[in-house]
Order: sequence, then C-alpha cells, then structure tokens
Amino acid sequence: MPTPITSIPNIGPASEAAFARAGIHSAEDLRELGADEAYRRLLNSGSDPHFIGYYVIVMGLQGRPWNDCRGDEKTALRLRFDAIKAGSTKKGRSELDAALDFFGVVERRL
Repeated sequence: MPTPITSIPNIGPASEAAFARAGIHSAEDLRELGADEAYRRLLNSGSDPHFIGYYVIVMGLQGRPWNDCRGDEKTALRLRFDAIKAGSTKKGRSELDAALDFFGVVERRL
C-alpha cells in the first residue's frame, strides 16, 4: 500500500491535494521524482509559484523542518526555484501576489 504524502515532514493535507492534482499520489512517488520535478509538475498543474512552498518540499524530503533552510543553501534553492518557475507552462500571478494570497492578505482568485 502506498505511503501518504503527508507522512513526509512539512507536507499537509492541502499540499497533498495539490500533489494529487499533479498526478503525484504517494510519498514514494514524491521521493522518486525529487523536489524539483515534483514542484515543476505542481506548477504545470495549476499551482501558483511560491518559494517557501518549494523549499518546504526540499526540506521535507531531507527529513528537516521547513524553517531549517538558511544562508547559502537558501540562496542556492532560490536559483533552482527561479529556474523551475521560468520553465513552467503555468503563467499566472506574480510571486508577490501568490505570497500575499498565501498569507491571506489578498482575496483568493478563483
């Protein structure tokens, strides 16, 4: 039986639903794809780009808390995130709009 994606640290039910929309249905699938390809699939399935969301996945796959990402590691992940976002087929809101939405500062767009 497949292991739920929520068994990976930092990954909750909302992320699990987004992964399912991207065709990623288990922790095994996510580990096999790796953070970069999984995130690319999330974006291509309609998820808005968000840097924190990306490095949460990276940290979770390493078994680390999401807020453990700092310094040079965070800088390197930002470069990877930007490359993934640039190659995405999803063209939507700006990262600022997505971040404000994530924190509930702006009204959600449907």
